[in-house]
Amino acid sequence: MEVIDVLREVSKKIYENVKDLAGTEDAAGDFGRGAGGDISRNIDIIAEKTVLDYLKEINFECIVLGEECGRVELSENPKGFVIMDAIDGSANSVRGVPFFCSSLAFATHDKLSSITDGVITNLSSGEMYWASKDKGAFLDETKIQVHNKDPIYKIVGINTSGATPELMKKLHPIFQQHNHTRHFGANALEMAMFARGLMDIFIDLRKKIRIQDIAAGYLIVKEAGGILLDENFESLDADLSYETRVSFIAAANQRILNDIFSEIKK
Repeated sequence: MEVIDVLREVSKKIYENVKDLAGTEDAAGDFGRGAGGDISRNIDIIAEKTVLDYLKEINFECIVLGEECGRVELSENPKGFVIMDAIDGSANSVRGVPFFCSSLAFATHDKLSSITDGVITNLSSGEMYWASKDKGAFLDETKIQVHNKDPIYKIVGINTSGATPELMKKLHPIFQQHNHTRHFGANALEMAMFARGLMDIFIDLRKKIRIQDIAAGYLIVKEAGGILLDENFESLDADLSYETRVSFIAAANQRILNDIFSEIKK
């Protein structure tokens, strides 16, 4: 069984196990703070248990790096890391806002750049975005790519949740330009939507994003033809540590990148 098949299969199981939970009392609960630092909700716990149980069942030799469960070694001779945010957009899922997902990626080494496979599943619809290195990116069985034409409406995804006043001042020109800005509350799913061509650029410069949030999106964006940079406009990479926090810019092309950031650079 190929790694991508494992990730796709367990993503389907997550969807089946949580699709009817969103917005119900059973989705909530307070299970303390998970390894990623956020409060673990019941829907998070159920989703993570689904993954761990399946990987144990098929004897998948790996180290799991989970948003809630932390580092779980499933083998003494792991072949790599499964980087898991079983529910990205937990606040949306608990309230019943239909925008949350699961994000699973596999890396051969302790670096973002070593990711070989990634799957993001929209847990409201069951739509699955996935990619394997050098094989392209897909939505279900349809190949996808970033939007590379002059857009009728320029759509800018931008996460400013909890941003400092200094960052908001820096980003103000982006909001001032004739752009349509969006943020829906689940970075992984927004990266997938960007890869599908529904946004022209997606920006998160808060230096708050964990590796679990972007691991699958990192590969899907690249395989869809997108540019993925850090806050210094250099190729994005990072280690897989729980202490790591990143900023990133995903752009459809250099033209849109230059256009959006022209005012900031002045």
